Amino acid sequence: MKKIIIVGPAYPYRGGNSLFVSFVYDILKNNFDVKLYSYKLLYPSILFPGKTQYDESGKTIKQAPNERLVNSINPFNWIKVASLIKKENADLIVFDWWHPFFSFCHFTISFLIKSYYKNKILFITENVISHEGNAVDKILTKFGLSNASAFLALSEKVENDLKFVAKQRKVYRSELPIYDCYNFDEKKKLTSTKKDLGFDEDSKLLLFFGYVRKYKGLDLLIDALAELIKKDNSYKLLVVGEFYDDEKYYHDKIKSLKLDKSVKTLNKFISNEEVAKYFEPADLVVLPYRSATQSGILNLAYGFLKPVLVTDVGGLAEFVDNGKTGYVIKPDSQKDLVDGIINFFRQRQNVNFAENIRNRVSKNSFNNLPSLFEEIISDSEK
Repeated sequence: MKKIIIVGPAYPYRGGNSLFVSFVYDILKNNFDVKLYSYKLLYPSILFPGKTQYDESGKTIKQAPNERLVNSINPFNWIKVASLIKKENADLIVFDWWHPFFSFCHFTISFLIKSYYKNKILFITENVISHEGNAVDKILTKFGLSNASAFLALSEKVENDLKFVAKQRKVYRSELPIYDCYNFDEKKKLTSTKKDLGFDEDSKLLLFFGYVRKYKGLDLLIDALAELIKKDNSYKLLVVGEFYDDEKYYHDKIKSLKLDKSVKTLNKFISNEEVAKYFEPADLVVLPYRSATQSGILNLAYGFLKPVLVTDVGGLAEFVDNGKTGYVIKPDSQKDLVDGIINFFRQRQNVNFAENIRNRVSKNSFNNLPSLFEEIISDSEK
């Protein structure tokens, strides 16, 4: 079997990047000899905006076996890790890239192994420029990715963003996996209804899930809800996730618009075993983002066969069959949010969203990752 070394976060780290890397390991392990080098220090605690970087769930998912070796801020550690990677004598070295914070770490390790692994260093780019990136981020990104032999982009947006870095180097394409791993068998024993969440069963429940930052547009959705309620007071909004922005700003907006009885917020990272509790009762998952590449929340919604309403930013629209698995609207538009939500509830009796999502999921190119990696390794040996 060909040998692949992946450098990326994994359990016990939480969040989308760790989950993605674990999915990559899981889908490749039957076709390749895969070893995962994770981090013993991911972010210094002073730079992490959430409460903890670790998965404190009672139930773990996609717990890929890994060696916690990489310290993201220690140059001496980078030299040691590079030495260990050389000893692996692998057929492909894969770095998971999502943020310019890791540019020095990834540059140094990849530089030190570059002559040994000529044409065998692949960077999987979840993002190229971070959502709130600036000129410095662009410089750091170009620096961090400079030793890559090739790239694997997870959306057309990321593929296009890579043009300023890749030049003559090949860019392969895939997608994020569908995160259907939260549907535990025992979920059927749990109550998961709108009533359990404090809403009437006949309410039209919108779900905003994931951490809250300005680029995700929660403020726009709150404003849109105020307009929706003028037409129909059965509209409700559930906001679930850690606030990386000032929570008071959003609560003041909710209060000023007199939406206290129509909006519920839960400011915390949701444990694995609780995720279904919030997705199952939702009618529509709303991603009113101002900017994006792709979103794990969209793929999580599909995992629960829930339709989505997304803005046409980054690569989000690529993964929505408009009018079939959800709806795509213009960004930064309260009116379009209102119209899009109303349109969904008008059409949901006429459209089998769940079946359409099943069909969309079956065509997810992530399922073809083993054959793609065979191609990447074959190309690296030419």
